[in-house]
Amino acid sequence: MAISAQMVKELREKTGAGMMDCKKALVEVNGDLEKAVDWLRQKGMAKAAKKSGRATCEGVVTAVTSPDGKHVAMASLMCETDFVARGDQFQNMAARVAQAVLEHNPADPTALDGVVGDEVKQLIASVGENMQLGKFARHTRQSDNEVIGQYIHANGKIGVLVFLTCGKAESVNAPEVKELAKNLAMQVAAASPMALDAGSLDQAAVEREREVYRQKALEEGKPANIVDKIADGAVKKFQKEVCLMEQPFIRDDKKSVSDIVREAGKAVGDTITVTGFTRIQLAAE
Repeated sequence: MAISAQMVKELREKTGAGMMDCKKALVEVNGDLEKAVDWLRQKGMAKAAKKSGRATCEGVVTAVTSPDGKHVAMASLMCETDFVARGDQFQNMAARVAQAVLEHNPADPTALDGVVGDEVKQLIASVGENMQLGKFARHTRQSDNEVIGQYIHANGKIGVLVFLTCGKAESVNAPEVKELAKNLAMQVAAASPMALDAGSLDQAAVEREREVYRQKALEEGKPANIVDKIADGAVKKFQKEVCLMEQPFIRDDKKSVSDIVREAGKAVGDTITVTGFTRIQLAAE
């Protein structure tokens, strides 16, 4: 069967594969378009397997919100080079991954791979570079009083979701609250807190920090009666560095994040509570 340019074009549009690969696929299956798609998918999987051991240090974090504003998803897709990461094909696939998280709410990476894994493999075959699905998160607004702040850093390598709850539903749309949500998301991106507050901090990490400074004080010959005070002081400093609510605000380090939240609440005549955050960074994959 003669393979026309239109047939090749149609197959390319369906698969994103190269022109010569599309032509070869059509020849192999005697012009059957659907069989040609399967042939290319199988070939794509083989190519992906060969590239799967190559490091994926670049990529992008993408966020998407449902039309009704009740759900938000964030996902990372990784590749080998910044050149590919900035390309339209990769950017579109990253957006597709985030959309899949939003629509399907996958329970784990295996479930997400079941939704978009084949599409990623096809792109690997087309681009010729290894890619991997990275971390992802999905959040649903718990009530009309909740605000979700989101921020994707300019380089696309860090993404943040921050969750706030207002005492009154009408405060949610106040400019001061929206600005607060955005600023807190930027805070999490820049300062990389380990926990929301001291109460949610991993106590094992706290005790490790306490013991390090306790032993250091003993080795320096500090009096035994003040060693524990020195260790307690070190723990308080540690908490200030790694707990979001205790961190100095990145735009005014004379104030803590807690101070900024209280000020925003006062401005709108309401009580605002920060309930959590999610941070995805490519370098941490």
